[in-house]
Amino acid sequence: MTDPVRRAADLVNVLVPGPATAGQVREVLRAHGEPEPIELAVDDLADLRAAAEVLRAIFAAGTVDEAAAALNAALAEHARPPRLTTHDGTFAWHLHVDSSDDAPWGEWLVTSSCLALAFRLAEKQRPPGGICACGKSFVDTGRGERKQYCSARCATRARVAAHRARRA
Repeated sequence: MTDPVRRAADLVNVLVPGPATAGQVREVLRAHGEPEPIELAVDDLADLRAAAEVLRAIFAAGTVDEAAAALNAALAEHARPPRLTTHDGTFAWHLHVDSSDDAPWGEWLVTSSCLALAFRLAEKQRPPGGICACGKSFVDTGRGERKQYCSARCATRARVAAHRARRA
C-alpha cells in the first residue's frame, strides 16, 4: 500500500483542474496500489471531484491550526465511526472511517484521505502539504522549513521570477 497522503495529493491534482477522465483517475489509483477492477461511472467521477475539492482546501491551509480546523470539519461531515477491515482478506487489517467496504468512491477518497492527513498533521505538527505556485497540491514530508513548492523545478522558476522582478 502506498502513502495515502501522496495518493490524496495526486488525485487532487488530477480531479480539481478537471474535468478528469475515468482513465486518468484509474491511472492514479493503479499507481497507488488500488486493486482491479477499478470501475468508475460518471457519477463516481463527480463524487471524486467533490471529495478532491474538500481535500484541496486542506492542502491550501496556511497554518497548522487552519489545516486542523479544515480536517475536523471534513471528518465531522463525512466520516463514520472507525472500523477495521481486510476487504475480505485482500489487505492486512487497517482502519477505515467510511460507511462500508463498498462505500462510493467519493466517500472513500474524502474519508481515507482525511484520516491519513490528520495522522500526518498530528505526527509532524504542521500542515500535511500545500499548494504550489503552479496550482498543484503537494505533500510536505520534511522536518526543516515548510515546503512551498511541488518540485525543485517549480522552486527554481519562482526564484528566477523573483530575481528578474528585482532586476527590472
